[in-house]
Amino acid sequence: MNRNTQRILMTTHAIEVAHLTKKYGQWPALNDISFAIEPGQIVGLMGDNGSGKTTLLKILAGILSGYEGNVAIHGHAPGPQSKAITSYLPDESALPTSLTADEAISMYADFFDDFDRAQASEMIDFFELPHNKRFREMSKGMREKAQVALTMSRRAKVHLLDEPISGVDPAARDIIMRGVLTGFDPDALMILSTHLIRDIEPIIDYAIFMRQGKILLAGHVDDLREEHGTDLDTLFRKVYAR
Repeated sequence: MNRNTQRILMTTHAIEVAHLTKKYGQWPALNDISFAIEPGQIVGLMGDNGSGKTTLLKILAGILSGYEGNVAIHGHAPGPQSKAITSYLPDESALPTSLTADEAISMYADFFDDFDRAQASEMIDFFELPHNKRFREMSKGMREKAQVALTMSRRAKVHLLDEPISGVDPAARDIIMRGVLTGFDPDALMILSTHLIRDIEPIIDYAIFMRQGKILLAGHVDDLREEHGTDLDTLFRKVYAR
């Protein structure tokens, strides 16, 4: 048995989703979606507003229930055990604006057993953020960087980032993406949701295209490029035009 074959046989899925449906009233935010992803990858979850990205991430993060189907995070249904190994960045900042970066680091260290204070401080420095300035005195881009630093400083097995580069300028997007890679454990799994495909294409291994609660296309990025003969941004536009 060669090394590659052995690794495949020993690998278990980081996330498994089977026939997942989530409705708000009669409207299906997620409509019978299924996929499985192995650890050690960065996944791009792509779609426009209302495609179901945020709903999916909230279910994976264990903060949204009332769905049909099966979901497993390293073999655990969403709940206390899965939350202990999952780090989640919501699409809107949840940081108290009265805190400074250093105070937020202390808060996260008290709340999460797997939080790495030293890494958080290093990432705050990487983003060139002040340690003792209150978040309400920072720009949106600065607050986004701070929240990314805190989220990525958990030693989690799964990182879920909902629109981490939305609403910031292109220069800030690039810095945030470099910061994300700095804090990422290559043995973990990261899912980034976005509609800005071009900005994340260089760093992702796997792509999931969503529209109206359904998965239109999913696969390893290299396979998708080879099969369709184009980059992901162009492919996304073609798929959405169907």
